[in-house]
Amino acid sequence: MNEIGLITPTTLAFCSAFLFAVGVQVQNLGLKYGHNRLGALISILGSTVFYWLLSPLFLQTWYWMTSAVLIFAVIGLFRPFLSANFALAAVRYLGPTLTSTLASTSPLFAVLFAILILGESLTLTVFIATLAIVIAVGILTQRGETKGAWPTWALLLPIGAAAVRALGHAMTKLGLNTVPDPLFAGLVSYTVSLAIALITMFSKDQRIYRDAKWSPGLLWFFAGGVVNGISIWSLNTALNLGSVITVVPIVSLSPIFTFLLGFLIFRRETFTFRIILAMLLVVPGVILIAIAD
Repeated sequence: MNEIGLITPTTLAFCSAFLFAVGVQVQNLGLKYGHNRLGALISILGSTVFYWLLSPLFLQTWYWMTSAVLIFAVIGLFRPFLSANFALAAVRYLGPTLTSTLASTSPLFAVLFAILILGESLTLTVFIATLAIVIAVGILTQRGETKGAWPTWALLLPIGAAAVRALGHAMTKLGLNTVPDPLFAGLVSYTVSLAIALITMFSKDQRIYRDAKWSPGLLWFFAGGVVNGISIWSLNTALNLGSVITVVPIVSLSPIFTFLLGFLIFRRETFTFRIILAMLLVVPGVILIAIAD
């Protein structure tokens, strides 16, 4: 496949964005049954189980003796746990519209970290394409639901969430430079994330688990976690083969795929001028990045 150019960082990034959107829709099915907080844990569990089931196929002893283990573990400490909490706090203070708009700046932070940490270079073409995608995602996430007043410091919450996610991408690439195994990166990060989630939730409110009852929603959360795990595998593979600067803007297109799935399959979305404008910005942006890649 590689010889005929089908498996490229761009196509893998597209796959990751699409799968992440699928994961969002699958977990949304689980939300119909409740278990909001428990669902987040079950989702991370699904991703972690997926990687450990595959581990006999890729895991090598020498992986554990490298600095990459520490890098991937640190990523697991703050993503998705810290970034998700920043995002939730931002919604509470700022509302979903402003939060989503500011969070869509993640590719710009990814460019910054890629230059500072990895020494990657940014061309004018890729910068313009990245900016177009960021604007498009910002337009797409506008829902017209803003809060009348909010503290200025709260703006740091969604920006912090975006920066944390972007830092995770750059650090993943850094670790892959030592151990070029995308599955190992996911295995370590998700295992640490699961441990953090368990410790945090048990310390906050053990009734979540004591009062939890079986429902089909738990299966949806688990399935969504598996899909997210595959999405991260695809993302890590794209980062392993390509650069952060060209991969992350493509991955940030997941809201576009989420909308398309909601419109075509789940019948929860409708086309508007805002959607068309976002698409008109996304298509040339993606083409420019694909050409640069």
